[in-house]
Amino acid sequence: MVLLCGIDEAGRGPVIGPLVICGVLIDSKEEKTLAEIGVKDSKLLTPEKRAEIYDVLKDKVKHKLVIINPDEIDSALQSKEINLNWLEAIKSAEIINFLKPERAILDCPSNNINAYTNYVKKLVNEDVEIIAEHKADYNHLVVGAASILAKVTRDMEIEKIKKKINVDFGSGYPSDPLTHDFLIKNYKKYQDIFRKEWASYKEAADIKKQKSLADY
Repeated sequence: MVLLCGIDEAGRGPVIGPLVICGVLIDSKEEKTLAEIGVKDSKLLTPEKRAEIYDVLKDKVKHKLVIINPDEIDSALQSKEINLNWLEAIKSAEIINFLKPERAILDCPSNNINAYTNYVKKLVNEDVEIIAEHKADYNHLVVGAASILAKVTRDMEIEKIKKKINVDFGSGYPSDPLTHDFLIKNYKKYQDIFRKEWASYKEAADIKKQKSLADY
């Protein structure tokens, strides 16, 4: 049997809140147990079912969660050396080094799977087999488990922000009308919750700037 790690993220696209990456470590023989719990790609589960499985997984499997706040995401995008894919690769390598699996399966965010795989390999301390795939959360139960833990954690972080500022801004995705309206009105007021390098944030700031100029 093989010590197997699955890694996935939640929250790459939103303009509000953190990106969450999770690694789950199991013995490969335990994949059957994940199936019995009902684990699958988090996108295929209802929020209620995700929360139910999350409650089981968080106590049943060894895992590592990394929460990347907007400021760190912005810093990566402002850097000449790092982009969002490489930031995810760096955090995934940190998870692998912490969990120490024999094989790690990653849901690959990059179109260039070989480049992404090699980037992670350079950052991993141990002799670990690295497998990066598209749709790994759909194809591998251990990655599906990571996707559930990441997604529910991201959702909880969003609820914490809403509670803190006492405003319902929707999902945090720019395509959400509630989020878009909140962004336009509050891009300057709650700067720490926004990803300021996102095009939608810059557009909101530009709209406000144009309106201000029109007042003269």
